[in-house]
Amino acid sequence: MIVDGHNDLVLQTWRGKPPKHMDLSAAADADFAGGFFAIYVPSPDPPGEPPPIPYALPLPARIPTDEAARVANELYDTLQSLPVSFATSADDFEPGRVTAIVHLEGADPLAPDLSDLQDWYDRGLRSIGLVWSRANAFAEGVPFCFPASPDTGPGLTDAGRELVRACNRLGILVDLSHLNEAGFWDVAETSEAPLVATHSNAHALSPATRNLTDEQLDAIGRSGGMVGVNFAVSFLREDGWNNADTPLEEIVRHVDYISNRIGIDHVGFGSDFDGALVSEHLGGIAGLPKLVGALRDAGYDDAAVDKITHGNWLRIFRETWR
Repeated sequence: MIVDGHNDLVLQTWRGKPPKHMDLSAAADADFAGGFFAIYVPSPDPPGEPPPIPYALPLPARIPTDEAARVANELYDTLQSLPVSFATSADDFEPGRVTAIVHLEGADPLAPDLSDLQDWYDRGLRSIGLVWSRANAFAEGVPFCFPASPDTGPGLTDAGRELVRACNRLGILVDLSHLNEAGFWDVAETSEAPLVATHSNAHALSPATRNLTDEQLDAIGRSGGMVGVNFAVSFLREDGWNNADTPLEEIVRHVDYISNRIGIDHVGFGSDFDGALVSEHLGGIAGLPKLVGALRDAGYDDAAVDKITHGNWLRIFRETWR
């Protein structure tokens, strides 16, 4: 069974586009049981594909809360229209069906006073990424730069710290992907839950701002958290090149690095399907068995593969959700 840390099928469907990677009709044969389905309010000025190396793209402008909430509600309705069930417990994931975690990728739609957070929770929200790179009332994310450090700006606002505390109280996972380094350390200081980056990689192997430094990885390991390895080729490769002809071994390389540094219990998949360019040797859901085969070829036994493909995520849900 495979549980995945991130996909953007909802956005693709809302835009009226066919999926690039998330063909749910292939899920059963690929043993794909679901994962985090992002509700992401797109910027009117998205950064687009990474330009030639080196690059440094500016952060998109903030989106007003009312506008973000309007679009997020439409995206939520789109998610409801998909042939998936919603997850509120680790036990909801079963082979043979696709189960979706309602995930806000960017807290932009939330009122700064959190007056609507309970309503979102009641609708099934179980994961929040504080930012999608652009700033909002709660935090600031990393601009897309390579090579560069994730230490790119200020940390959480007071509202951001209160959002983290509220997520802890309700049992909502706080996602650190896209957050800048100062914000990361503020969450680490504030949160009582395991630290989780749903779709990020090792900065030591690919020095993109979106990736995690060794010190950040160590903090995630100490907290009992985990990292979902992002399949985006520009965040996998040492050269940062956005090249689809990238071998699956690049994904395995990041799994190796993270598991060797902080332990096999702290790494999983965070594909970014339908939100990034991934290896043509993987494709989409249907190619996941090839990736599992690559892990086995690299020496991972059955117990390790089970942890990477689903066991670690299910543990995090049991330890985080109420």
